[in-house]
Amino acid sequence: MPLRSDWSGEHCPIRRSLDVLGDPWVLLIVRDVLHGRGRFDTLRDNLGISEAVLSRRLAAMTDAGLLTRVDYLDAAGRTRQGYAATDAAAELLPVLQQLAVWGERHTAMPRGGAHMAMIHEACGQETTQGQVCSSCGEVLTPAEMTWVKPWKHARDRLQPAGALLTQ
Repeated sequence: MPLRSDWSGEHCPIRRSLDVLGDPWVLLIVRDVLHGRGRFDTLRDNLGISEAVLSRRLAAMTDAGLLTRVDYLDAAGRTRQGYAATDAAAELLPVLQQLAVWGERHTAMPRGGAHMAMIHEACGQETTQGQVCSSCGEVLTPAEMTWVKPWKHARDRLQPAGALLTQ
């Protein structure tokens, strides 16, 4: 049962955008796929999402043009299908980065948390903006971004649209 009306035919572009992106799982899945984590099991485990919910979201996101299916070989050498970001998903990078900036400014940091730095690899500097680098002014793309997550002891390089899965 849908939680709201269908807004796909609305004149307002914000409503149409929310018709595709309004479910919080969508942006979290895009985030993980941009990090190269587009395998079903990896998404399920990293997000803590049920298989049924993840399957529905992946199908809807593929239909909406955010994701594309890609083949990969599993540990046993069998061909499996995972997901890669499309250009439409890659264009959500500024939205994701602005959400991170907003979250750091306006939400309480949990115990054990730390600042997530977004590094523009082209200039080597941290950016505090989503769309253009606050240091050099260049437009930011996933292929040039690394997110440093101290609470995970991780330095994750983002993947460009269509990139093959790394995890």
